[in-house]
Amino acid sequence: MAFPDDPSPSTSAFSGEPFSLSIPTPPSPREESSLYFSRSHSSPRTSPRQPSRLSVSSSSSPSGSALSRFAPRQSGKRKKSLIVQRRRKGILIWSALLAFFFLMNWWMFSRLQDPASPPRRPGLDFLRRTAVSVSNSSSILKDQLHNLTRRKRPHNVMLYRLRALAAHALAEAERKPEPVDLWKEPVDPTTSWKPCADNRSWVASGGNNGYILVSANGGINQQRVAICNVVAIARLLNATLVIPKFLYNSVWKDVSQFSDIYQEEYFINYLKDDIRIVKELPVKLQSLDLEAIGSLVTDAEVMKEAKPSFYVKKILPILLKNGVVHFIGFGNRLSFDPIPFELQRLRCSCNFHALRFVEKIQETGALLVKRMHRNRLNFSLLEQNLLGRFAEQPIGMKTRKNKPSKYLAVHLRFEMDMAAYSMCYFGGGKEEEEELEVYRAVHFPALTHLRKTTKVPSAEYLRSEGQCPLTPEEAVLMLAALGFKRSTQVYIAGAKIYGGKSRMAAVRHLYPRIATKETLLSVSEIEPFQNFSSQLAALDFIACAASDAFAMTDSGSQLSSLVQGYRMYYGEGNLPSIRPNKRRLANIFSRNATIEWKEFESRVRKLIRQTKQVNERPLARSVYRHPRCTECMCKIEM
Repeated sequence: MAFPDDPSPSTSAFSGEPFSLSIPTPPSPREESSLYFSRSHSSPRTSPRQPSRLSVSSSSSPSGSALSRFAPRQSGKRKKSLIVQRRRKGILIWSALLAFFFLMNWWMFSRLQDPASPPRRPGLDFLRRTAVSVSNSSSILKDQLHNLTRRKRPHNVMLYRLRALAAHALAEAERKPEPVDLWKEPVDPTTSWKPCADNRSWVASGGNNGYILVSANGGINQQRVAICNVVAIARLLNATLVIPKFLYNSVWKDVSQFSDIYQEEYFINYLKDDIRIVKELPVKLQSLDLEAIGSLVTDAEVMKEAKPSFYVKKILPILLKNGVVHFIGFGNRLSFDPIPFELQRLRCSCNFHALRFVEKIQETGALLVKRMHRNRLNFSLLEQNLLGRFAEQPIGMKTRKNKPSKYLAVHLRFEMDMAAYSMCYFGGGKEEEEELEVYRAVHFPALTHLRKTTKVPSAEYLRSEGQCPLTPEEAVLMLAALGFKRSTQVYIAGAKIYGGKSRMAAVRHLYPRIATKETLLSVSEIEPFQNFSSQLAALDFIACAASDAFAMTDSGSQLSSLVQGYRMYYGEGNLPSIRPNKRRLANIFSRNATIEWKEFESRVRKLIRQTKQVNERPLARSVYRHPRCTECMCKIEM
C-alpha cells in the first residue's frame, strides 16, 4: 500500500453489527389455503363467478315475478357504473400516452445534448462477481479496468452554486488588494528558528556489529522516510548500512533505485562521521539465505513506530549472530518519542542535508522554478540545497532589476488510487462507484474483502469526519476564499487527476494561469523522466518546496508532509504552508446550497489562519513534518 500515513477511519468507525437481510417465513399449507380463500372472496371483480346454491336465476327462481319489478332500476344503475368505468379508463389511457410522450421527448433531448455519450459500459456485473476471487483473476480485472478508464464519460463536478459565487468574487477582487498575511507565515515575533541539524558532536560509528540492508516500499516520499529511519537504526546498533534498495510497487510502477534519484557518493560522504555506509554486502555474505537463517525482518514483525529499545532487544541479537539483517518494507517503523537527542538529530540531518537529488533532477527542477518565477531565482538557502549548482544565477541575468514573480503551488492528492482507497463518493454517480470498486479489487484486495465482510462507514459519514481527500473544485474554492486573485500563477503538483479534464475545468475556470511540469517543460526536457513516477514526484517536490506559498489538499500525504517540513526548516518563517482541517472544511461545504460567499470566505479564512500558525513540534509528531524543535533547529530568543 502506498499510503502508510494516510488518514484512515478509526476502529470504532467500522464497529457495529454486520448487515443482515430479514427474509419472512413462508406460510404453512393451511395458512396459504385460508389466505387464498379470503382473497378469492374479498374482491368480486377479481374472483371467478362460480354458481352457488344462493345465486338467483330468472329461469329457475320461484320468485322471479317479484324481482322483475326492480329490473329496470338495476339496469339503469349498471349502465351508469359502466359509463364511469369507461371514463376512468379513458383518462388513464390519455395520462399514460402523455407521460410516454414527455418521456420520449426528454430522452431525445438528452441524446442531442450529449451526442458523444458512450453506451453503458459492459462487464460491470461480471467484475463485481469476479472481484471476490481477485487472486485467481487479477489479469481479467485489469483488462476490464483498462477498458472502463478508456471509455469513461466525463465526471460530474460538485458545488455549482459556490463556484458561481467564487467566480463573481474573484472578478471583483482584481480591483482590491490581497489580504496582508496571504503570502506570509504567522510567526511568534519573540523567537526565531534556524537550521542546525548538521551540527553533531559525537564520534563516528565503526559499524562493527554487522550489516543492515533495507528494501523500502511505497513511493519516493515513503522511501525517503524509511532511509532516514534506517540510518538512525544503523547508528543505534553500531552497524554498517548498505545503500538502500527500493521495492517495485504495483501502484507506482517505477523501477528507479537509490542512485537514480539521490546522489550516492554525497550521501555516503556526508554521513561518514555518523555511520559507515557501503554500496553492497561483502561477497561472503551475499550467498547467505537470509530467510533461512532468520535475518529477514518484515513489517509484520516490527510494530509501527517501534521504540529504540525494541531494536536493541530483538534485532541486535540477530545482527550479532548472523552478521546481517534485512528489513523488508520498513514503513514508519521507528518512533519519534522517546528517542535520544543525537539520534533524532541524525534523522533530521539525513532528511534535510544528506539526501540530495541527482543532477539530472536538480537541473530540470531548476527549470520549473525559474519558469514559474519568470526566469529568476530567490537565491535562498532552500533553493541552494534543492538545486545545488543549478541555483546559481546564469550569466547575463544579473542586470535585471525585476523581482521574481510569486507563485502558489498546490498538491492535488486526487489520483485514482487515492479516490479508491478513501471509499468516498465524488459526484460521479453509479459509474464512479463501480469503477472505483473495480480498482479496489485489483490494487487493494484487502480493502475489498473488508467491505464485503464488515459494516463500513458510509461515504457521507467519511466526508463529515474529514476522511475524504479534497476534490479539485473544493481545493480551488478554498483558495478563492483565502483571497488568491484570479491572476495568481498556480503550479499543480500530482499525478493524473481522477476525473481528468472535466475535474480540472472547474479549477481553470477560476484560475486560468495554471501550470504543471508537463506544460512548463518541453517534450525533450521531460522525456527522460517518463515512466519513472518517483523521479517525476521529485520534480513536483522541488517546485512545491520552492514556491512562495504551498497549499496541500490532504495533510496525510507524505509528499505534502515532507514539503511542509522542508519549507519550515529552510524558510526562515517566510514560506507559508496552507494545511486545511478537512473535517471543519467539510462542515462548511455541507452548506453549499444556502451559505453566502461572505460567510463562506470568513469561515475558511478563520480555519486556515488557525492551522497556518507554526508552533514548536508537538510530542510524538514527525520531525520530517515538524522540524521546529531543538533536535533539528536552533531556537533564538529575540
